Amino acid sequence: MASDEQNKLHPAVLIGLSDDDPTAVSRKKDHIELAFKSRVEAGELDGRFYYEPLLAAHPAPGSLTPFSFLGKTLRAPMWVSSMTGGTALANVINHNLARACAEFGLGMGLGSCRQLLYSDEFLPDFDVRDAIGPDLPLFANLGVAQIEQLLEKKETERIPALLQKLRADGLIIHVNPLQEAMQPEGDVFKRPPLEIIEELLQLFDLKIIVKEVGQGFGPESLRALLQMPIEAVEFAAAGGTNFAKLELLRSDPVKQMIFEKIAAVGHSAEEMLGFVNQIKAELGERCKVRHLIISGGVQDFLDGYFLIKKSAIPAVYGQASGFLKHARGEYAELQTFVQAQVRGLELAQAFLVVR
Repeated sequence: MASDEQNKLHPAVLIGLSDDDPTAVSRKKDHIELAFKSRVEAGELDGRFYYEPLLAAHPAPGSLTPFSFLGKTLRAPMWVSSMTGGTALANVINHNLARACAEFGLGMGLGSCRQLLYSDEFLPDFDVRDAIGPDLPLFANLGVAQIEQLLEKKETERIPALLQKLRADGLIIHVNPLQEAMQPEGDVFKRPPLEIIEELLQLFDLKIIVKEVGQGFGPESLRALLQMPIEAVEFAAAGGTNFAKLELLRSDPVKQMIFEKIAAVGHSAEEMLGFVNQIKAELGERCKVRHLIISGGVQDFLDGYFLIKKSAIPAVYGQASGFLKHARGEYAELQTFVQAQVRGLELAQAFLVVR
């Protein structure tokens, strides 16, 4: 007859598991306790994808295929979109971001480098080439208003000098008429931004990216940009940080009340991508832009994966505030965030097909 001790079966035996799975008991207990909390209702399902669980094994970490972008090789289709410079935290933020780009193989756009045109006081905040390394794209950033002023003063040589001191691969031109109009200290454009960009392209053989700052571009602006000999268009679409609204919040209450509606106009990244795909099909070989950076309201890797897969032009997705949130302190926090984003992309690539 079995002893009392023999009758006291191990909990793993009671649920049909062997002792070679030491976490089984606690895991199954978790399953029972969390089963009802983990229900997903029909309305919560992400309808952008087909889920195909039979067609791939679990992807190995680091398994995304490297690809050419802006003349260099990225290891993940992510872009650190332009943020700030010249503040107390800018040095920490920019160097953390550059370090993450180097570790995970991403591209990076610097925040506005206006302060470096006439002084090197803040150069250490922006000088991240050593951190990101020589093999990944790094772009400086100026507003179209600053370029217009340099053209007027016949001081455009300051632009290639800026790129040289930063060891940058090219220049991002941010186009921001609504932001400047809402900003109490805002600049006034005397000419259409398109004319200013065209004149700069005639003067210098530079790699240029043109971006907005939170409203995105409408179809006619995109049509004009896609026919220009520039490297990329960055959407900076509505849905992310809106700098026109940000500047309006710095204004007096009366101005806020009058202009709050116009500060809210714009185009989402998905709407802009629809414009681009249609315009590219219409233009054919007249479409000269080779890359897109899809940013503005891109919350996570699923949004990014969906948009870049839908693009008719080779694309990466960009984030600013998502990175900024984790880049202000210890590097380990940012590292964990980026590592999770990359892992999400690997899983999406293996098991999700865009509808």
